Amino acid sequence: MPIWKAVILGIIQGAAEFLPVSSSGHLVIVKEILGVDLGNGGIFFDVMLHLGTLLAIFIAFWKDIKHLIVEGVHILLDIFYNIGVLVRKAARRECGYRRVVRSSYRKLVVLIIVSTIPTGIIGILMSDIISLANGMILVPGICLLITAMFLLIADFSDDGEKRPKEVTYRDATVVGLAQGLATMPGVSRSGTTITACLLCGFEKKFAVKYSFIMSIPAVMGAALLEVKDLGELKFSQQDIISCIIATVVAAVVGYLSICFMMSLVRGKKYRYFAIYCALMGIVAISYFFIV
Repeated sequence: MPIWKAVILGIIQGAAEFLPVSSSGHLVIVKEILGVDLGNGGIFFDVMLHLGTLLAIFIAFWKDIKHLIVEGVHILLDIFYNIGVLVRKAARRECGYRRVVRSSYRKLVVLIIVSTIPTGIIGILMSDIISLANGMILVPGICLLITAMFLLIADFSDDGEKRPKEVTYRDATVVGLAQGLATMPGVSRSGTTITACLLCGFEKKFAVKYSFIMSIPAVMGAALLEVKDLGELKFSQQDIISCIIATVVAAVVGYLSICFMMSLVRGKKYRYFAIYCALMGIVAISYFFIV
């Protein structure tokens, strides 16, 4: 793949992953137009692009992610401690249990885990359908119209006040199901999950932050699934260089997109993205039937 095509795909991934316009849908459309075909390595290339945007999330929310990692380790330690207490009680030795979820960050860790479960189940069950859809420009066209509808719903939703302590595990499950739906190319992951968060009553800024941070396990899981097949793939030196450049570009543009979205959340401006997604969907559908 020529480097200039890799740069374009990196820019699209970095911008569209966090702007509510669907990175996967845009990648399918642009690849079709540019004639990009990496064969079996196409999915791996997409995963590397997602790892670039994953790096952007770590940079933008490092303080929160660091707290989540630390509290996640402490949760595991407390669980093992409570198991030990259970064993000692069975031996009739008195000991007190530790409360596992006792802070906002610990609650956030559990919420993300709960959201990840339905996402993973849907991703596994729909893997074949998703692979087939990634090769058809018609599917992202239709899904972009669905994204436009979700964004209009987000624009007209009431302002919520829920922060981690007020968010229920049912809310987290609903958001996880929304993220699972967004595995289809053309359905914006950020747009769909932010809409689900707002409908569940999340506070606006927290809704955007939760949407971005909760993508980490899903992206890492997808990357691990691809690593097992890495040895079977054959890349030229040009493809490797292009892949690295695209990943770096996606990370830089992704960070800028996150900053933009965090400032955008103050107003109801998703309707403009809805109009854009609707137009892109119409273009993709028209391209499928005309070309």
